[in-house]
Amino acid sequence: MLMSIKTWLFETPSKDCMARYAKSGENRHLEQLIALYSNDLYHYLVTQSNTHLAYDVSQQTWLKVIEKRHLYQAQTTPKAWLFKLARNTLIDEYRKQQHFVELDENNLQPLQSGNQSELTHSDSHIGDTHISYEAFNTALKQLSFVQREAISLQQEGFSLADIELITQSNAQTIKTRLRYAKQNLKQLLGDYNEQA
Repeated sequence: MLMSIKTWLFETPSKDCMARYAKSGENRHLEQLIALYSNDLYHYLVTQSNTHLAYDVSQQTWLKVIEKRHLYQAQTTPKAWLFKLARNTLIDEYRKQQHFVELDENNLQPLQSGNQSELTHSDSHIGDTHISYEAFNTALKQLSFVQREAISLQQEGFSLADIELITQSNAQTIKTRLRYAKQNLKQLLGDYNEQA
């Protein structure tokens, strides 16, 4: 009884509020979407750009959600669809600013060839050492756009299928990006530990 009263008094955001918003256009569903995903969206955009651009692109993305809500398909996860809109908006913004972003596979190699141990796809952390947020962020920013994007999306909890949808790339390409991103992060963070 207490649970039903609490649910009735305080409506909690629902994961399918995107489908409801796409169908109805009601602001309360949009507000739920914003409550659920705005922080994650901004964090992703900051890893791909800077704070100012991330804020602008985040706002533009929410406007696109309003404009394109009718294009949402319920079989897609709302967060993946939202991140796809954000990614496309960010790339469009980079093009407007004439900022070159490497989106093809020419830049997919480790920073330095050698006998680095290959990390598996299931690794969710880099090594067992304690790395500061600043050191990790600095290393992350040194990766190519596609490697940084792949690792950031994986850290957001997206499945391989979701990352395929967001980046419009195939599974093998994403696995390669993740492998090189992890190798490069391991190398960069190893260099950082040696200097510290």
